[in-house]
Amino acid sequence: MPNQRARPTLRRRRLGALLRDSRNRAGQTLEEAAARMGWDDHTKLSKIENARAHLPQKDVNPLMSGYGVTDQALITAIAGLARGAGKAGWWAPYGDTLAHAYTDYISIESDASGIRFYAPTVIPGLLQVAPYAREVIAATTTRTPEEIDARVNVRIARQSIFSRPRPLKFWAVIHEAVLRQEFPNNPEAMREQLRHLLYVADRPHITLQIMPTPVAAHPGLLGLFSLVEFPAPWPALVQLESIRGSSFMEEPDDVAEFAHAFDRIVAAALPTDTSREVIKTIMEESNS
Repeated sequence: MPNQRARPTLRRRRLGALLRDSRNRAGQTLEEAAARMGWDDHTKLSKIENARAHLPQKDVNPLMSGYGVTDQALITAIAGLARGAGKAGWWAPYGDTLAHAYTDYISIESDASGIRFYAPTVIPGLLQVAPYAREVIAATTTRTPEEIDARVNVRIARQSIFSRPRPLKFWAVIHEAVLRQEFPNNPEAMREQLRHLLYVADRPHITLQIMPTPVAAHPGLLGLFSLVEFPAPWPALVQLESIRGSSFMEEPDDVAEFAHAFDRIVAAALPTDTSREVIKTIMEESNS
């Protein structure tokens, strides 16, 4: 596979927006801020704020000091994002196999503290087993077998986020119909997937609910989405998926609306204990 440097554009865009906001709050122009930093050309700062250039870590403290920012937690967070924004992620060796929107999402997923996911059509990628992932990827893309294998490997590798010192908090609501999917050429894939869901449902940082087939109307009727949350000061965002890939919504009002929608979806779904029983029943039916 070709080796290509990751392009964490979403990280850089969020970093640039915060830097621009800090400069504007300080009442400084690009020219004034650049001159204070000893930069001959203010376009360097403009490129950083517009996610087209990397901010070296050594420049974080002087830049923030010049803007009068004294919140050490904020400065530390900016330094961390600046450090991560310039790095190639673990997924970089997969190169052109992965769309830029997908690598963008993996980069922010690795920064996330929590994700809330509504899954009306497919098991969330972070909960998939390899055989199930292979069937889904093969059915929804026009990739070569080698590229499909690479995507499966990436999907499974992403799940290491549950094994880090502070595991990702993951809350998924999965529609019951998803559990009844069939793969005629590999029926064991779905059975293995159901067994895995029962396993992860008992993990303390994972909440799993099933949306029953007979249920009143709820906001989830409009489709799949996930709410991605980060440690302060970074705001949450919404990820939407389609056959063309991922897109993101970052406006606070939009995020709040999706958060409210997820709360209503949770209220319509089965409790966690009942959800486990539904998974067990469907698994037993698939074995008969």
